[in-house]
Amino acid sequence: MGDLLGVAVLGAGHMGADHVRRLARVVSGARVAAVADPDTARAEAAVAGLDAVTVHPEAEAALDAPGVEAVLIASPGPAHQEALLAAFDRGLPVLCEKPMAPDTAGALRVLEAEARLGRRLAQIGFMRRYDAEYRRLKALLDDGRLGRPLMLHCVHRNVSSPPDFTSAMLVDSSVSHEIDAARWLLGQELTSVTVLRPRPSSGAPQGLLDPQFVLFETADGALVDVEVFVNCGFGYQVRCEAVCEAGSARIGDDHGVLVTARGAAGTEVPQDYLVRFADAYDREVQAWVDATRRGRVTGPSVWDGYAASAVAEAGVRALGSGARVAVELAPRPGLYAVGR
Repeated sequence: MGDLLGVAVLGAGHMGADHVRRLARVVSGARVAAVADPDTARAEAAVAGLDAVTVHPEAEAALDAPGVEAVLIASPGPAHQEALLAAFDRGLPVLCEKPMAPDTAGALRVLEAEARLGRRLAQIGFMRRYDAEYRRLKALLDDGRLGRPLMLHCVHRNVSSPPDFTSAMLVDSSVSHEIDAARWLLGQELTSVTVLRPRPSSGAPQGLLDPQFVLFETADGALVDVEVFVNCGFGYQVRCEAVCEAGSARIGDDHGVLVTARGAAGTEVPQDYLVRFADAYDREVQAWVDATRRGRVTGPSVWDGYAASAVAEAGVRALGSGARVAVELAPRPGLYAVGR
């Protein structure tokens, strides 16, 4: 491996272009070696000013480009599964944005493919595990000072939903981050899902069931609730409160810059997840680069990506039926044993 890890970035849209910037300007120990996007003009714009970067319309061409030693997948979700499998075929370490695959069956294929290799190659992009507030909350829960966790209360709000956003996507796209965060914070699998639907907001597009209230049960009897509201209109907010036997802890209260103007004072509310979690993305990619340069794979695993897909799929069924739906997980391969 060279002095700088050569990374192929798949996707040059909103997320991919931000990762190109991050690898080139923020993260140490890496460089952008190739970028793939069907819109090559968009890819060229993303790498403008960078040296020795090749641009390709197809993902596999970027994987085979000179100097590529690792892959960052930031293409649209339906393309992730094939990109992961192609990277596995080449023995390339991967950081893949969520979702790992478009459905649970695809996620299981990725899981089985990596398990056959007998070693981890992929880290899945659940960046909240790298956020300073989430890490502090995890440390509080792990050290036991608050006692056994009983409930997590979560909020996930967006200014507005993108075009063609569906009611199911509130669960399998937006809430997927809460699914992983809850599994990680509590150290437990989620075993069932119920989705309640209040009357839709007048700010939601016609036919979109927004907001929703999602309730998860865990293997050890804790409860996790999530208010997801993707057309709240005023900002991007993520909050989480852990209620435990001997105390509680809450993160995400927006204690940011105090702005005073025109006779009023208040804090700024982020309008975008790339703003709210900028530091988390930086820490995540830096940790991935550092581990990859040492020949290691750390962070959220393919099992975590698969489990999130299985829980989200159960959530979509619960949304459609109005009933409590059990989560069904395949046996966990030894490669993903707890602690590995």
